[in-house]
Amino acid sequence: MDFSTPQGDRPDLAAYLSADRVQGIIDTALAEDTPRGDVTSRALLPDYLTGKAEVLVKEAGVLAGIGVAARVFLTVDPSLKVDILIPDGTPIKPGDIAASVSGGLAAILKAERTALNFLQRLSGIASLTAQYVAAVAGTKARIADTRKTTPGLRRLEKYAVRAGGGHNHRLHLGDAVLIKDNHLAALRATGLKLRDIIAKARRNAPEGITIEVEVTSAPEAAEAARAGADIVMLDNMPPDEMRRAVTLVAGKAKIEASGGITLDTVRAVAETGVDIISVGALTHSYKALDISLELEAQTLKLL
Repeated sequence: MDFSTPQGDRPDLAAYLSADRVQGIIDTALAEDTPRGDVTSRALLPDYLTGKAEVLVKEAGVLAGIGVAARVFLTVDPSLKVDILIPDGTPIKPGDIAASVSGGLAAILKAERTALNFLQRLSGIASLTAQYVAAVAGTKARIADTRKTTPGLRRLEKYAVRAGGGHNHRLHLGDAVLIKDNHLAALRATGLKLRDIIAKARRNAPEGITIEVEVTSAPEAAEAARAGADIVMLDNMPPDEMRRAVTLVAGKAKIEASGGITLDTVRAVAETGVDIISVGALTHSYKALDISLELEAQTLKLL
């Protein structure tokens, strides 16, 4: 579980996600879009027609995924030239040119939609994350994502959260112990109390792993902290109850707020004194950013 500060203002995709993993995701996306190639371009465009296109920003936000988009173009045709003009993590506005692509026009058009699909969606996640981060500015709360991600795209989406200034919660089920309501219900049915459940997790989990437990009241939060939980998750609590939980826990554990938090409510949550605010909406309810690929007609030529 990674709640560290993102390194620098602009995260490095290569440092976060292996080239092989990114390439695998791209190959799957291209196979989905071009099982029979691009029949339109093949029917209409000569192979020797070349040109240049620009990746045009049409909506304000934060850029994420430009390196992935560039790799899509180069996967379709390694002879294409891609110039990245704006790095990930940068605030963008309508009219900005994020990148340019030049070379065979048929290849550019074959890659266009897949490249934009990645870029628009990752930029949408980064942009929404940046809004949440701005909303809690001046508090100690950090905005974190969840595992509510698109199957197969989790690493890319969590990278986009970092590009927007947010932090990553568990990447997968092996990252930390997170004792949620269904775990508690099952174990309480066997007669175990909260302190027993936390002790059992500590005893049986890999050494040094973070133990987090979900609670629904301030007294339960205090009990979990006394029992040795590293992080106490306040599930769907109103701000007044969160504030009481922060007081009762008194620094014995990190406190995470979660459940139905929106841009309208996140500031009030942050002001209760919690350490982490996890927001599933970052990766499941974002709006794709409006970005397009615009061909420069004057650059077209036959080789």
